[in-house]
Amino acid sequence: MCFISETEICQNLSWDNAISALHQGHLGDRPVGGQFFAGDAQFGLFSRGVILPGYGAGIKLASIYPENVLKSPPLPAEHAAFVVFDALTQEITAILDGPAITRYKTAADSALAAKFLSREDSKVLLVIGAGPIAQALAHAYLHVRPTLEKIILWNRSPQKLGPLITSLQDTGREVSLASDLDSAVRQADIITSATSAIAPLIEGRWVQPGTHIDLVGGFREDMQEADASVMQKARIFVDDREAALRSGDLFIPLRDGYISQEHIDDDLFGLCQTENIQRRKEDITVFKNAGGAHLDLLISQEVIRNLSL
Repeated sequence: MCFISETEICQNLSWDNAISALHQGHLGDRPVGGQFFAGDAQFGLFSRGVILPGYGAGIKLASIYPENVLKSPPLPAEHAAFVVFDALTQEITAILDGPAITRYKTAADSALAAKFLSREDSKVLLVIGAGPIAQALAHAYLHVRPTLEKIILWNRSPQKLGPLITSLQDTGREVSLASDLDSAVRQADIITSATSAIAPLIEGRWVQPGTHIDLVGGFREDMQEADASVMQKARIFVDDREAALRSGDLFIPLRDGYISQEHIDDDLFGLCQTENIQRRKEDITVFKNAGGAHLDLLISQEVIRNLSL
């Protein structure tokens, strides 16, 4: 058993092999897993476990404490580790730095879905949020949609956007900060949102035909980044159906009768195995990125493979 650090993870992953690893993993059998959450919006303990044929098993363990970001200097809101179990012996193979794996698997998850769901001629990307996940998402989208020419950034506290702006300086794209989110939504071809919002930020009345919307932040039933009217007018896709139904972006409009479960077109396994959703240019698509321990496991196994452990 070994511990694999953030540095080792970053040295042994690229967007290309992270996205490819997720794609390959979704061509096989579906995982068996479950999750656990104890706590509330102030502090929570979170765990997801999975058994994935051909890839072994894994468990994510996380402590989520949003107040950490308000400390001076700021601390990560999430502290986590991912434990990998060998496919043959069931022994612990490795323990990996959780936040680093989360950044790669979250952004690669969204980027892989966007290869199927976003328009190939997309020019404008709107990134909502300012944390490490938002930064990873921006770069992953540039990887799968090189047609992107402009990146609009919005965060409730714009002063926190400094690291994200810096990371985008050498990408050759125009980068701007939005003072009005609704106006930015109207301009965007792709919207990716990674926030802890409990009141919707994206309103359906501003979303233009042909837009792809990627909802990442919400993982509890009270967290909602897009309102019900977005879901009513969109074709909805998810990465993991069970996890997605626990997020407010779907739980709330389902509970209130705005949509039914039949509104969910497919999950990431279906997208990867079909590879043809017959997207019309005017379709609005939503991808609910709710995570899933199988995603962490696939990325972790790719790191282990690249390290030749």
